[in-house]
Amino acid sequence: MNCPLDYACIIDVVKSSEATSGNIAFIVKLLKNISTHLSDNVTQEKMKSYFKVANHILDKAVIPNWAFIPDKNAGSDLLQSVNWFARRFRIQNELEHITDELFIQTKGLHINHNTSERSFSFSMNVSNTTEGILGMIEVPRQELWKLPPNASEAIGIAFPTLGAVLKEAHLQNASLPRQVNGLVVSVILPERLKQILFTFEKINKSRNTRAQCVGWHSRKRRWDENVCETTLDTASKVKCWCNYTNVLMSFSILMSPMSVDNKVLDYITCIGLSVSILSLIVCLIIEATVWSRVVVTEISYMRHVCIVNIAVSLLTANVWFILGSNFNKKAQNYNWCVVVTFFSHFFYLSLFFWMLFQALLIVYGLLVVFRRMMKSCMMAIGFAIGYGCPLVIAVTTVAITVPGKGYMRHGACWLNWDNTKALLAFAIPALLIVAVNLVVVLVVAVNTQRPSIGSSRSQDVAIIIRISKNVATLTPLLGLTWGFGIATLIEGTSLIFHIIFALLNAFQGFFILLFGTIIDHKIRDALRMRMSSPKGRSKAAEEESEGLRSSGWHHAGGATSSEDRTGNS
Repeated sequence: MNCPLDYACIIDVVKSSEATSGNIAFIVKLLKNISTHLSDNVTQEKMKSYFKVANHILDKAVIPNWAFIPDKNAGSDLLQSVNWFARRFRIQNELEHITDELFIQTKGLHINHNTSERSFSFSMNVSNTTEGILGMIEVPRQELWKLPPNASEAIGIAFPTLGAVLKEAHLQNASLPRQVNGLVVSVILPERLKQILFTFEKINKSRNTRAQCVGWHSRKRRWDENVCETTLDTASKVKCWCNYTNVLMSFSILMSPMSVDNKVLDYITCIGLSVSILSLIVCLIIEATVWSRVVVTEISYMRHVCIVNIAVSLLTANVWFILGSNFNKKAQNYNWCVVVTFFSHFFYLSLFFWMLFQALLIVYGLLVVFRRMMKSCMMAIGFAIGYGCPLVIAVTTVAITVPGKGYMRHGACWLNWDNTKALLAFAIPALLIVAVNLVVVLVVAVNTQRPSIGSSRSQDVAIIIRISKNVATLTPLLGLTWGFGIATLIEGTSLIFHIIFALLNAFQGFFILLFGTIIDHKIRDALRMRMSSPKGRSKAAEEESEGLRSSGWHHAGGATSSEDRTGNS
């Protein structure tokens, strides 16, 4: 007769039964029916009995048997049934430990608009270790202000093993289930409260394990990453700021599926950036040393302006990238992370747009022979393209995505991809410029392979060598290697594409030093002149000036030499 009052009569029957997949499915259905047909409030006795039954099928030793249940929604049904049942419970004391089972804990407290910030924490064993995995729920003060003067209730439920049996439905673009890396925590709050702060301790504390804060959508039966924002991601714990609704009552953290973590990539990036930054500094020093000797024509002047600004943009972008990477390892400040992301985005875009301007300059030098633009006009166009266009794109991206907290990706100071696709504001301009520069390489190849009358076999070989030199020079210098970035944007891409992309781009500063300065014979000659005696330097300068006059270049405007027209001056 007392069984309907506290459900105690079913506990012994459940505990004495073997936890086979069939029995688990039956118990899940039983708990669902109890939650669905509740006619009055839940007493503490009912709560304890109900949770003892749920605890029996969430035992670590039982979890493998869930895989044989035909209904893949069983885990979701159990979670939703527990949440529905807990919503009918009424707290008696100020802070109450409602249930304290090994695999399901429940705590509750009274809250109102005068209450200071309230929180409750859980510590539960996930594996066969003595140390528990921590989880904390915090109700922010600004949310409590929304409550009426009379007391309301907040209930928290923590599950250490439930995450392993929650099967996502209609999961697109994922070949493997997303792994839960913390406690699954449910909250029962007044309807007026919309946001809540969680702290999750990571189960897998590997250095390369990044986290993604998520909420379980009870209708869609899947984890929803759009309802949470990661405010802190360290090696051991994660803080999440999440939106609460009637269909989003349970939260956790996942091992991020978008991050490609490999020690090889880390070493390549670290060594490559060091070499790149050193190379760019050397490049700028060389340009400053030989500047007066190599900028003797408008085309050569603008070519070296491009080289300097490409080096400055890449150098500055690398510095901001390092700041962002080191900052990720510490507690994140949202505003500072926005600043890091903005300047990284801006200077990487500037790198590409200066590459674009250099490509346009090469076309200009090849196709325009008789009419020449004033140097000041070319400089204005160059800076408008090199810095103006990136500034417009970067500012527009911030203005559109920051208000909705969709500017940055979770756990990194870089553009978001999962939610708002803000990364397209970098990828689309970069890949379009790569395509344009590819066309420029073809134009250079076609222009330099035109045979002159009476050309011999040796001349054909020389033409092929010139084409190869032009392509080999322009490919790294104009960023064509960033085309490998297309493959890395696709989820599930082989690690080899990421390694190739990291190799080519981490060493791009070295490529600019090598192909932009070192292999340029005029820069090498100017360096030798700089190191020679003053008399030798004066004589070499006169010889270079005489060579320019004999090549047909007139100061007021005329045809350039073939080297100036192809951008090799």
